[in-house]
Amino acid sequence: MKKVAFYTLGCKLNYSETSTISRMFENKGYQKVEFDQTPDIFIINTCSVTENADKKCKKIVKEAKKISPNSYVTIIGCYAQLKPQEIATIKGVDAVLGAAEKFRLIELLDGFAKEQEAKVLASEIQEATVFNNAFSINDRTRTFLKVQDGCNYGCAFCTIPLARGKSRSDSIANILDSAREIAASDVKEVVLTGVNIGDFGIQDGKRKERFADLVTALDEIEGINRFRISSIEPNLLTNETIEFVSRSKRFVPHFHIPLQSGSNTMLRAMGRRYLRELYEDRVSKIKTLMPHCCIGVDVIVGFPGETEELFLETYNFLNELPISYLHVFTYSERANTRATEMGGVVPMKVRNERSKMLRILSEKKRRQFYQENLGKTYTVLFEEDVEEGKMHGFTENYIRVSAKYDPMLINETKLVQLVEINEMGSVDIEEPEIVYEKH
Repeated sequence: MKKVAFYTLGCKLNYSETSTISRMFENKGYQKVEFDQTPDIFIINTCSVTENADKKCKKIVKEAKKISPNSYVTIIGCYAQLKPQEIATIKGVDAVLGAAEKFRLIELLDGFAKEQEAKVLASEIQEATVFNNAFSINDRTRTFLKVQDGCNYGCAFCTIPLARGKSRSDSIANILDSAREIAASDVKEVVLTGVNIGDFGIQDGKRKERFADLVTALDEIEGINRFRISSIEPNLLTNETIEFVSRSKRFVPHFHIPLQSGSNTMLRAMGRRYLRELYEDRVSKIKTLMPHCCIGVDVIVGFPGETEELFLETYNFLNELPISYLHVFTYSERANTRATEMGGVVPMKVRNERSKMLRILSEKKRRQFYQENLGKTYTVLFEEDVEEGKMHGFTENYIRVSAKYDPMLINETKLVQLVEINEMGSVDIEEPEIVYEKH
């Protein structure tokens, strides 16, 4: 029985796909092992959002060959689709598979026999037209369920359409089947993932279903306590979806909405499909219906043409919005994107300074959001995340909570009262009497 290990770089979508591919191996009789347990085969699922992600891939290959010098190393994922020939030259790599091939790798690499040169199986991205169902399971407390793939948008900074192809989705019927399978495995929380999940519903190149109908159908699935919507574009986050979440049985009050810039000048340059006024309207709508809702924001700093004045527009806009945290991305040049041809390049030192400012703002926003929720009672899903005798979990509105370690609480939802923010930045709860939620 050959041993296979997996390593995933990047987003929740990659984690869902790695988990599904690992189950394919197990179903074929391979033994899944940890990275350091001298595997015969390594599968490395890559990201290519930033230049740093590419470097990480090379480092993981190097570590794999140290652990198991005679192993077969296969690279899949976004970086593999974008730069297959470049990856093939990395010492230790045996095969590179593109977006259209990665779910067929057991069949395509029959036997995983090493050859003199790395095998490159990467079609043009136009060939990636099939939607491959995927979800993670048995890896974490929560499951990532893939509902959509690819993107028809052409943002000036982004390589994802080049790496994953056009927007396409699973059917609601198939997703409900996956959700029932997940429910049977005692998973308490499911995160819906995709490249552009608000664009859900395109099958065989035609729009057949809607995201609002998907969340309505999933809300009726028994056995899953929580559904969480991952990143959704502001122009695709409709009043219908917001209003549904506000009264939902299972969808939690947490939205992650990419902004990228608080300057309309920059949004136009980036090729985004909204202006700051629409973003502000979405946040206002959410907070009116769900004052306790957590709102996360993606923002890019240092995009070409971002002057100090335009950056401050973003900073001040975010400072005034009732948001809960930021994911800050320092702009990095990506080959074959329009942004690389633009003038007004921002020096890296300035990009890093602006990133630091926004990360400090993020901590301030998170603390303020936590502070507003102290004294309130929420349901926490506890995870197998223990540090110095404390375990952690998240409330439905994504507040990180600390509690005394109790193995009985792992993967359990419990009703707790939030008491105070501790020195680690998470929230302590009322310990003596935890009220157990009835199921």
